[in-house]
Amino acid sequence: MKIQIINGPNLNLLGVREKSIYGNSSFDTYLEELRKRYPEIQIEYYQSNVEGELINKLHEIGFSFDGVVMNAGAYTHTSVAIADAIAAINTPVIEVHISNVYKREEFRHHSMLAASCRGVIAGFGLDSYRLGLESFLIN
Repeated sequence: MKIQIINGPNLNLLGVREKSIYGNSSFDTYLEELRKRYPEIQIEYYQSNVEGELINKLHEIGFSFDGVVMNAGAYTHTSVAIADAIAAINTPVIEVHISNVYKREEFRHHSMLAASCRGVIAGFGLDSYRLGLESFLIN
């Protein structure tokens, strides 16, 4: 099984930015833990702060991978283009968020992507990624 994790803007700063919301761990450290926990799954990782690069990555892997776990960051709430890219590919996408977006600012309560995704997981810290990954093991 091949799973692509895609992180959007500002998620390269995990472990450094807003620790009260996003925690103390870098994503690289967490990714190492995921790969150890699921050695039978090929887990690829990509991060970009640029909307078009996220779309290009979805197009690149969207017909050959078994699943995508995607945290599009703020683009979740603004990007019709990413929603269209998700709808255009065959690979199912799980939208994930580290924080519970419904406990935050009102603008974060709406996802442009959710209708194009298989499901949405939010509020479980970095474990939201693990739960997204595990969803592909049961479906």
